[in-house]
Amino acid sequence: MSSKTQAAPADASQSNSNGKEVRTVTIKPPNFGFSEFELIGSSPLVIHRFSAKTKEEMKGKMETGKAASSRKNREPKSTDVTFEEARYRFKDGGDGFHAAALRNALISACRLVGFKMTLAKLSLFVEADGYDVKEPQIPLVRIKGTAVKQEDMARVETGQPYVTVRAAFHDWKARVRVRWDQDQFTLEDVANLLTRVGMQVGIGEGRPDSKNSAGMGWGLFTVASK
Repeated sequence: MSSKTQAAPADASQSNSNGKEVRTVTIKPPNFGFSEFELIGSSPLVIHRFSAKTKEEMKGKMETGKAASSRKNREPKSTDVTFEEARYRFKDGGDGFHAAALRNALISACRLVGFKMTLAKLSLFVEADGYDVKEPQIPLVRIKGTAVKQEDMARVETGQPYVTVRAAFHDWKARVRVRWDQDQFTLEDVANLLTRVGMQVGIGEGRPDSKNSAGMGWGLFTVASK
């Protein structure tokens, strides 16, 4: 991946009537590029949003200063309900993934090519197709595919096993819109970076770039050629 080195802002020096030097700085206007890319899933995309019930319990603890008793038996809960809670939904009922997940993956992939992640944070953006119906502050990219209930064995930090229920998409696609600073990246740079995300970083649960493990090889994709 290539990157452009931004020239220092043009400046000029002149003296005012008092003989003091006055310097003016000229700042170039933002120069952004925009393009759409089609992602074709090459491994399952597994989605697991943070549980609304867990949020409420944490909120209750914060407001009351009391935690729920750990000795209480857990309330029975349908896996179908858990499956639905794991999904991000548009107002029209369609499924999506968090747009920030792909943006974070693009930034993370910059480590592979020696580009500064701090600059990438200011230079790469993923446009949302819409927002989550339950939490409208969450930007979403629409998933083209059918969600299925996936049940896996997992372990909490104490080592205790439990069954985790998530939404999985096996034959999935997504059309993503990326905006980038053209003083930092070219269109080819962005396409190559997105390809690296699909082959090496991944998105969603079980991705290779998972913070908690080496992943399960999920959330990988290819970028369709135009």
